[in-house]
Amino acid sequence: MEITVSRKSHFNAAHRLNNSDWDEAKNKEVFGICNRPNFHGHNYDVILSVTGEIDKDSGYLIDIKVLKEIIKEEVEDRFDHKNLNLDTPEFKDLNPTAENIAVVIWNKVINRLPTGLKLKITLYETDRNFVEYEGK
Repeated sequence: MEITVSRKSHFNAAHRLNNSDWDEAKNKEVFGICNRPNFHGHNYDVILSVTGEIDKDSGYLIDIKVLKEIIKEEVEDRFDHKNLNLDTPEFKDLNPTAENIAVVIWNKVINRLPTGLKLKITLYETDRNFVEYEGK
């Protein structure tokens, strides 16, 4: 029997959407106000959902304290109150769109989970705009 355990977290970060291979006009056309040279910020919410089998001995899928620590180290400590373009190596050469942020988080967290568990990242950039990534 599969079950899913989820934990929600929050971080604040600034970014600028920009493709260095494009000229200024093309960047403005594609990214609009998200391309402003002085950056802009979001209050991100992220939900990590882990799916797998319940351990017969503990009754847990994953100890929520372990998941909390993984989120703190791989998401909050890494991205909270940072300028994603300037302060994080993950986005030095990767456009920090919500899609790319979700994939980066998935790649960081999946390596910390026990083998065999599935992971889904839901990243809210605003209350109405969000992306989901399951590693496919």
